[in-house]
Amino acid sequence: MNTLLPVLFASIIGIAHAFDADHLIAVSNIVSKRDSIVLAMKDGIYWGLGHTTTIVIVGSFIILSRATFLDSGIFEAIVGATLIIMGITRLTNKNSYSRAIASFRYKHGFAYTVGLIHGLAGSGALVLLVMSEIKNAYLSIAYLIIFGIGSMLGMLIAASLFSIPFTLRMKINTVIKSIAIVTSSIICISYGGYMIYENLIQLKS
Repeated sequence: MNTLLPVLFASIIGIAHAFDADHLIAVSNIVSKRDSIVLAMKDGIYWGLGHTTTIVIVGSFIILSRATFLDSGIFEAIVGATLIIMGITRLTNKNSYSRAIASFRYKHGFAYTVGLIHGLAGSGALVLLVMSEIKNAYLSIAYLIIFGIGSMLGMLIAASLFSIPFTLRMKINTVIKSIAIVTSSIICISYGGYMIYENLIQLKS
């Protein structure tokens, strides 16, 4: 029973994990293109699905092979670079490259892709923690799956809340919308830069 306890609480931990700072910053930037809470909720689900896909696939590989080489800050730095690109693209659509990315942003596949990248960044540390608490490989994988489902629920909630300033009802106040977009983009760029700095410095030390 003691072995099963971490698995039983995995969904709760997954929900909390969805509210990590880099996750919230990413989803707030993604849903800023939506004028519907329903579409934003779908973005949240797709983000969570992408995050879960990487966590389960990479995590299962690490657990079954006992490989630990993915526990590296380089993936966190990649997430930081992704946040910077997202922020810059949201602020300007003046060139063809930005317009192409902006067009892709309207598709739920964009949220799924961002979720995949975030899942890769967190998989190594998460799996090492799970392996230290749960010795059975299959229970460890079950933990990752349940954890992933929890993260999907958490991100669905987060996406719904962050989409409120961009809904049709709020569009009557363009000032609020503009402030929200600029603020979200600046935070996205700033935090992305911080992640790159912290993790690249850590790799060199």
